[in-house]
Amino acid sequence: MNNLDKKTLIAQHPLLQNLIALDEVFWVNPHLETGKEGIEKAPLTQDDIRDAEERLKRFAPYIAKVFPETKPTDGIIESSLVKIPSMKQYLQQANEESIEGELWLKCDSHLPISGSIKARGGIYEVLKHAEKLAIEHGILKLEDDYSIMDSDRFRTFFSGFSIAVGSTGNLGLSIGIISAKLGFHVTVHMSADAKSWKKELLRSKNVNVIEYEADYSKAVEEGRIQAEADPNCYFVDDENSHDLFLGYAVAASRLKNQLEELAVRVDEDHPLFVYLPCGVGGGPGGVAFGLKQLFGDHVHCFFAEPTHSPCMLLGLVTGLHDKISVQDIGIDNCTDADGLAVGRPSGFVGKTIEPFLSGCYTVSDEQLYQHLKELVDQEEIRLEPSALAGMAGPVQLFKNGSGYITKHNLKDKMKNASHIVWATGGSMVPQEMLEVYYQKGHERSSKI
Repeated sequence: MNNLDKKTLIAQHPLLQNLIALDEVFWVNPHLETGKEGIEKAPLTQDDIRDAEERLKRFAPYIAKVFPETKPTDGIIESSLVKIPSMKQYLQQANEESIEGELWLKCDSHLPISGSIKARGGIYEVLKHAEKLAIEHGILKLEDDYSIMDSDRFRTFFSGFSIAVGSTGNLGLSIGIISAKLGFHVTVHMSADAKSWKKELLRSKNVNVIEYEADYSKAVEEGRIQAEADPNCYFVDDENSHDLFLGYAVAASRLKNQLEELAVRVDEDHPLFVYLPCGVGGGPGGVAFGLKQLFGDHVHCFFAEPTHSPCMLLGLVTGLHDKISVQDIGIDNCTDADGLAVGRPSGFVGKTIEPFLSGCYTVSDEQLYQHLKELVDQEEIRLEPSALAGMAGPVQLFKNGSGYITKHNLKDKMKNASHIVWATGGSMVPQEMLEVYYQKGHERSSKI
C-alpha cells in the first residue's frame, strides 16, 4: 500500500489514526443487523453445526480411549464455565467503572488434549478428514464404534497420508497432537512468535516442526505450498476453513446447556455479552456464529485484539477484510499475545461475521499482563497472555459503549446481564513460564 492510499484510508476512517498510535479503542459495528437477516447471510447453517456435533459424538468413544483425561466427559472435549466475582470487583475498582450483571469465565484454557480453544476446531477438522478417508477406503462405517480406530490397522492406514498447518502455536498443538495420535505424518509450520515450549512439545510427539523468521501469514503460505505439492497431504487452512469454523461453533449449544444448568437466563430481559480474543478470526468467529444461531439478538459478541495486531478490526473498519494487513498501515504485529499475533485477518470469517458481530476492541500487552496477574491473585486461575484479551471487554463496554447499550434498548436490562470472558489458552504452559508471566504482570502493576 502506498502512502497516498494510506492517507485516503485514514481520511475515510479516522479510527485508523488511533490504531496506528496503538491506542486502546472500542469500535461498534455499524453494519450489525438485528433479527435473522445477518445470520442467514452466512454460507453455513445451524444444520452444518448439528452435523459437526454428531460427528464429534461418533468420535467420542475413540477420544475417551486414547485420551484418558476425557473419560469423565465420555470423550466429549469441553470446558467449565465459572463465575469470577473477585475479578469483577477488581476490574470495577481499578477502572472506577461499574459492571452491571454477573461476570463469568469460559475456561477453554483448560480444554483437554491441547489446552486451548483450538482443541475445538483443530481436532474436529482432523477427525472429519480421518473419517472421510477411512470410509472412502472401506475400513470404517458410520455405525461402527469409532474406538476401533485405536489400532495398528488404522494407524498404518493413516501413515500413508500427511497433514500440514501454519500456526502461531495453539492450532499447531491441537492439529499436531490429534494427527500424530491417529497415525498421520504431520508438519506444523510455525511463525517466529510461536513459543519454544510449544515447538518442543510437538516434536516430543513426533510432529515435524518447521520454524520461520517471519510472521503467521508466511507460515500459512509455506504450509499451503507444501500441501499442494503432495496429493496425499491435507492442509488445514486456518484462514479459510469451514470445518475449523464449525468445530468452534459447536461450543454454543454446549454453553447453552451449561447456562441452563446454572440457571442463567438468556432472553430479551437477560442479555448475554461474550468477549472473544481474536487472531485470524476462526475461533471467535465460529463461537459467535454458533451463539447467534441459538440466541439471536439476545447475545452480543465482541472480538478482542492486541493493540499491535488489530487485523480483524482493521479489515472490518475499512471493509477490505483480508485485502489489508496491519503492516500496511505501519503497525508492527509484535505482541506477547502470540496466539493473536496475526497481521492479516481471514476474509471468509470477516465477511461472514460482519452482519452479526457487535464490535471489536483492542487491548495493550501491559493490560493483558495486569489482568493475568490479577486473575491469579483474585481467582487462582492461570492463563497465557493472549487468553486475557477478553477481560477488558466488560469495562470497555460500560466505559465506551453507552451508545450501543442505548441503541439496543439494553440500559434497564444490564443489571440482569451475563458477561462471559472466553479464556482461550493456558493450561499447557509450563509452570516456569506461567511464573514468568505472573512476574511480568506484577512488574507492570507496580509501575502504575
